[in-house]
Amino acid sequence: MRLLQLMSAALLTVAGMGALPNLVLAQQEIGAVSTTFRLMSPNDKVVIERYDDPKVDNVSCYLSRAETGGWSGAMGLAEDPSRFSIACRAVGPVTMKGKIPTDKKGEVVFSEDTSIMFKELRISRFYDTQKNVLVYLVWSTKLIDGSPYNSISVVPLN
Repeated sequence: MRLLQLMSAALLTVAGMGALPNLVLAQQEIGAVSTTFRLMSPNDKVVIERYDDPKVDNVSCYLSRAETGGWSGAMGLAEDPSRFSIACRAVGPVTMKGKIPTDKKGEVVFSEDTSIMFKELRISRFYDTQKNVLVYLVWSTKLIDGSPYNSISVVPLN
């Protein structure tokens, strides 16, 4: 966990220098439940976190994701599974702070390493102009093999 915090701090520093797109870290861990008991090391668990969209006021995404335990997980060396779920909601009047891309590629609004090397969890935002909704997609990248696991959530704009 400490390694993940250090890597996240480094990512924020680099993002602040303009080398990366505007990425956001979880504003708050909501909770966690253990899924696998390990006698002598930390348990595997499902973590629930909240992420606020940096370009859209009053949209919060709640993400549940698997986190590997054991000593390798505690030291940040284990690869977390690509299993997650997302629910995004308007928590107040929704206002966009800047231009939201309308192309088919969307925009990555959050990215976090889920292994020591080459694997990331990402949340992308898409704008469906016909229905006037924002679509959030959580997905995983991997250098060799991407993951087919994904989840979406939709927030209507008024």
